[in-house]
This record gives sequence, structure tokens and C-alpha cells, in this order.
Amino acid sequence: MIKPVLQNEALIQQIDQEQNDQEELQVWWLGQSGYLLQYKSVRLLIDPYLSDTLTKKYAATNKPHVRISELVVEPLLLKNIQLLTASHFHTDHLDAATILPIWELNPLMKVLVPTALRQQSAERLKVSEEALICLRDGEAIDVNGIGVYGVPAKHNEIERDENGACKCMGYVFTIGSFTVYHSGDTLYYEELPQLLKKFKIDLAFLPINGNDPSRGVAGNLDGKEAVQLSLEAGFKHVIPGHYDLFAFNTVSTALFESTATNARISFSVLPLGGYWNSRNFL
Repeated sequence: MIKPVLQNEALIQQIDQEQNDQEELQVWWLGQSGYLLQYKSVRLLIDPYLSDTLTKKYAATNKPHVRISELVVEPLLLKNIQLLTASHFHTDHLDAATILPIWELNPLMKVLVPTALRQQSAERLKVSEEALICLRDGEAIDVNGIGVYGVPAKHNEIERDENGACKCMGYVFTIGSFTVYHSGDTLYYEELPQLLKKFKIDLAFLPINGNDPSRGVAGNLDGKEAVQLSLEAGFKHVIPGHYDLFAFNTVSTALFESTATNARISFSVLPLGGYWNSRNFL
């Protein structure tokens, strides 16, 4: 099992100690596509999966979700969160066993999901639909001082509901002076770089686990495609994710790292539970 460099109370201690009034964006990788962002007193939690829900669900099936990494942090340790976002309905991005304990600890926290998933998300979380903040692609919203803009994600298609709202989303966040893109789960599609280029994105979180039909799950960018998107969209810095959680759906970072290095893309590969600060890279 991969052990986080910092875990539970030690991780929380670092998060609290790093909080300051400087113009810095701070990031911790919580595993898979989950990140905690901190800017001054603002804390944003993106796509956290901090449970064994899927391991238990698929234990007796032909698609076991065997963990290869330890849990980074128990949900009930995450405090002072202003906004939690989920990019789509897959459980490793919208997990009741993760979100509900965090929401209990942070009752003023807002939870944002795609508009197309309002009813499904409310049912999974056992809350009213009105308790959720929802967003469509092409729309922007401000939540507790964090700007969010919705971008279509292709997983494996750009799927929309009967009202034309995307079921899988990426989000462009504005936090202080920083613009951050979290793609959610997505493949490359022709319009995506131009949709993103106008935002002049400082930091992008991109999946690199690729699209292998033999896995029996929807796919993502691979390492080369993540670099291609980064070049075409003009990202200043990139952090890869969506690997090292389940044995059947992971990859080495080597392809991404070698391709990004050759393309002169600025990037950081974080260890599990690892820390990143904008003052060192932006």
C-alpha cells in the first residue's frame, strides 16, 4: 500500500500551519482527483473521495476496486471548508461517505454539483435539492468568495440531460488572484483548449490514467493528451491526478513526466498527501 507523506492529524497540522495572509495558493493532493486548496482563510475541497465505498461495493464482482494507497485523511478532520465541489456522479468524485461527515463538521459549507445531477446528488446525499448549489456549463457563480465557471467534460461522451445541461463537468475556479482548472474526468476534445485558453489558467489539475476499454470504466486523458491540452490551452503549471488509488485503473506518471519535460511544460507530480505552493512555481 502506498503511504501518504502526511496523513490525518499530521496533514491537518500542516494545512493549519501554512495558512497565512500572503498572496499564495496552497494545494494538497488527497488522492485520485481530490484536492484541498487554501488561499488565506478560504478552503476549497474538490472531488474528495475519502472512504472505501467503492471497495466494499465491488468486492464480490468481476470488477474489484482494490485500493493500492492508504486513506490520506479522515473526512471528520477537514474543517473550515467554504466550498466542496463534485464534477460528476461517479462515486470517486461524489461520495456520500466522504461528503456528509465533512458537511456535518462544516454546516455553513456549500456543496456544488452539475445542474443536471441536482436530483441524483440530493438523493445520494439524503438532502433537499435546495441544499445544493448547482451550475451548468457556460455559466459562472460566486460561492463564498470563490468564482466557479462550468466547462463540459467528455467522459466518454459529452452527455447532457433533457434540458441540455452537462452531466460531467470541469470547473474553472477564481481564488484571489489565481485561476485554477479542475477538469473532472474527461477525454480530449477539439473545442476544449479554446474554451480554456481565454481564462489564462495558472494551475490545472488533469487526469492521466488514460482510456483503456478493458477496464470496463469510462476513460480519461493519458499523459500525452494531458500535455497536449496544457500546451494548446496555455496552462502555466500542471498537476496530474487520477492514479494510484485502484489497482485496475492506474498508471505510472512516467509518460506524463517525460512528455511534459520534452514539451517544456511546468509541472509538479505530488506524492500522496503532498503539498504545493504557488510561491515556488507561479
